[in-house]
Amino acid sequence: MSAQHSGIDAAARSRARRRALQALYAWQMSGSSMASVIEQFRHEQDMEVADLEYFEDLLHGVDSHVDEVDATLKPYVDRDVAQIDPIERAALRLAAYELKYRPDVPYRVIINEAIEVTKRFGADHGHSYVNGVLDKLAGELRAAEKRG
Repeated sequence: MSAQHSGIDAAARSRARRRALQALYAWQMSGSSMASVIEQFRHEQDMEVADLEYFEDLLHGVDSHVDEVDATLKPYVDRDVAQIDPIERAALRLAAYELKYRPDVPYRVIINEAIEVTKRFGADHGHSYVNGVLDKLAGELRAAEKRG
């Protein structure tokens, strides 16, 4: 695989995570089914520039594992997951899902992407909170990778 091809994949995944954060936020706020949120985003968002397969994997993954994802986050957050700012909650859920269920993605990439989307869409210091939680979570879920 050429570096150029790899860069295109990384950029498409980055856009997929951004769209997934927005879709997860909409899902959390609307109470709609994940399938209808995905369908809405497929039609309304500029998805051809994103990795659509990864976008859907993230959302279906969070949807089907939300209880496990929230339980994984619980020891590292200072309040009930439901009380966390919705953008930060969406970023944490996406990243926790990736850390737990996508070992093919390096933990540093997951944390950096979560920080970037939180900077873009979240409150002023939300990214610092997200970084602190995910760094501790990665220490648990990706201990061997962090040591290596």
